[in-house]
Amino acid sequence: MRHLVDTDAVADWLNNRPEAVSLLPALEPEGLAISLITYGEVYDGIYYGRDPRAAEQAFLRFLRGVTVLPLTRTIMKHFARIRGQLRRQGLTVQDPDLLIAATALTHGMTLVTRNLRHFQRVPNLVIYTEA
Repeated sequence: MRHLVDTDAVADWLNNRPEAVSLLPALEPEGLAISLITYGEVYDGIYYGRDPRAAEQAFLRFLRGVTVLPLTRTIMKHFARIRGQLRRQGLTVQDPDLLIAATALTHGMTLVTRNLRHFQRVPNLVIYTEA
């Protein structure tokens, strides 16, 4: 797996945003995964959205070509290091985003996201950008 897909990119795909609908299938041959955090965040949107049944069916279709990566002790150690480094610099990033970043770093993956404001703060995190 080469790419970890952030929650915003999954939501874009589920909402048929043209950029995500073309980008994610193009990256799929290189391998796509999501964090268990993204899985939970997407289900939050499913359960409290307008049409939970249709949204869940769309998400299950999305998951057919995607691995869901669990949180591990190694990921949690990366999370703690990143969080502490950022806190020392006076920077804050929400814990779910840090857990997603820690997952990407642990697995040596590129993060696919539009949330540059938060993720650019994470040292050594590779973020997908179109050339």
